[in-house]
Amino acid sequence: MVDTSDDELRVAIIARLNRGGRLEWCLPKGHPEGRENNEEAAVREIAEETGIDGKILAPLGSIDYWFTVSGHRVHKTVHHYLLRATGGELTIENDPDKEAVDVAWVPIHELARKLSFPNERRIADLAREVLPEHL
Repeated sequence: MVDTSDDELRVAIIARLNRGGRLEWCLPKGHPEGRENNEEAAVREIAEETGIDGKILAPLGSIDYWFTVSGHRVHKTVHHYLLRATGGELTIENDPDKEAVDVAWVPIHELARKLSFPNERRIADLAREVLPEHL
C-alpha cells in the first residue's frame, strides 16, 4: 500500500511479535475468505491490518515458504500486489486476528531497511521499480 498523495511515497507496513516475542516489521498479508480471489483478499486484508483502503495497481509476484505449527510443517504462498492508498486512517484496531501490534507509514526509499524478512525486501524493491509506471 503506497500513499502517492505527495512526493515522499510512503508505504504502510505492520509490526507483529514472533513466537520469541521479537518485533518484526512486515508487509500486510492474509488469505482469501469465502469466494474471494487473491486480489480481493489483498485489498480486504490490507484495510483490516492497516486501516487504509486501496486500489490494486499491479501484481508484484508471490513468495512461497514453509513454517511449523504444533509440530506440523505448513506450506504457504503469499501473492503480493502494489496498491495505491485511496482513503482511511492508519490503525490496527480493525485487525480481526489482533496479530498486528503496530502500523506505520515508511518512506519507500527506507522500506527495505525496515522490513524484517529478505523475501519481503525483494518484493519492496520490485514495487519501487514498477511504481513509476503507475504514477
